[in-house]
Amino acid sequence: MSGFVVTPEPVRVEGLTHLHTGKVRDLYAAADGSLVMVASDRVSAYDWVLPTVIPGKGRLLTQLSLWWFEQLRDLVPDHVLSDVPPEGAPADWAGRTLVCRRLDMVPVECVARGYLTGSGLAEYRVDGTVCGVPLPDGLVDGSELPEPIFTPATKAEVGDHDENVSFEVVADRHGASLAAELRDLTLRVYRRGRELARERGVLLADTKFEFGRDADGALVLADEVFTPDSSRYWPADSWAPGRPQTSFDKQVLRDWLSSPESGWDRASETPPPALPEHVVERTLGRYTEIYERLTGRKPSL
Repeated sequence: MSGFVVTPEPVRVEGLTHLHTGKVRDLYAAADGSLVMVASDRVSAYDWVLPTVIPGKGRLLTQLSLWWFEQLRDLVPDHVLSDVPPEGAPADWAGRTLVCRRLDMVPVECVARGYLTGSGLAEYRVDGTVCGVPLPDGLVDGSELPEPIFTPATKAEVGDHDENVSFEVVADRHGASLAAELRDLTLRVYRRGRELARERGVLLADTKFEFGRDADGALVLADEVFTPDSSRYWPADSWAPGRPQTSFDKQVLRDWLSSPESGWDRASETPPPALPEHVVERTLGRYTEIYERLTGRKPSL
């Protein structure tokens, strides 16, 4: 059992048709054929969308994605048409809305890894591989890989796990040509992001992208990009392989949920509890810090 602890009710806006409620974003279709994507302040952990929001998180993620899209446009086109909410939208949508091109989405989570941790580390400890990619012996938690690798996953519904798969599985399901195009573009964009982050004293350990085809068949970068929800960032000055790294993301709330203080048994059928204020504040602080480190400016929350 997993999913939403409290299922959100979609906002009704004249002229928009609600299409989907995701873990963080709500998607609407506009009459002109564009899509309207609204980033909420919802936060998820362990396949649950928690009952507590992180105030301002949706605006911060939207602003950071916009900044990154600007840094990447010479490498890959993106889906953004405007960040101005449509007429009649609630005032709260300001700063958290993207009006986007409609794309034929590729049902693959395009993951790039430059360091070994998380689910990749778990697979490596068993098989010496990550998504079928063989890696050298002797790597530990936080080790930098000899070269970034493409480790795709299948997209899951809210409450389910994305499933790591091999490049060969993507090629079998979607064709060898598209698989190669996804791999090459994913690694090219990841390398750009890693270089820019490193210049700012931050290590971009791994990330995931979503791509769609436009009317001409070109791959277009969609959804979010290089946010703390889709990427693992570590401070470079404290990086030390062989242990879990300090991260600029929601690890604070994951740690609290798995601690005795929360009283929650992750293996049970019960939903997770509400977050205490100090966990909310520390989580937002981590998101805010990575935004400021990367962009050199403060977010408008």
